[in-house]
Amino acid sequence: MFRAPLSLFRTLAIAEAISWTLLIAGLIVRATTDLAIAVTIGGGVHGFVFLAYGATAVLVAKNQRWGARATVIAIVSAVVPYATIPTEIWLHRSGRLDGPWRIESTGDPRDTAWHDRLMRWFLRRPWILAALLALAVVTVFVVLLIVGPPGGRD
Repeated sequence: MFRAPLSLFRTLAIAEAISWTLLIAGLIVRATTDLAIAVTIGGGVHGFVFLAYGATAVLVAKNQRWGARATVIAIVSAVVPYATIPTEIWLHRSGRLDGPWRIESTGDPRDTAWHDRLMRWFLRRPWILAALLALAVVTVFVVLLIVGPPGGRD
């Protein structure tokens, strides 16, 4: 399904924008009907997708060898409602999403670093990578649920 970094990044960028819609709709429902569960649901979905998008941005940035600027922009775009869509368009148009997953070593000296070798090992085993990323996202999500929402409880 995600045979290239572009398809994975694009899917999560769109999902992140959709999750913003759910969160904003939940806020509107709560404000107009006093139904707090709407924010709980919309916020939960948004929080989970936000974390998944962040993990995806880091993985794709590493695979595509983005510089710090592009990586930070990709991650921070999730904080601004709907900004992941123009960010994905910019990254695609600038060629930063072109190419396959780097599952084989090349002559590039950066390919000898331990983290590049580890990334290639995981990319050759996408189900293990997906499971570990999902576990990491779920763990962070649960910890954040335990800590509570930003700004305390109303």
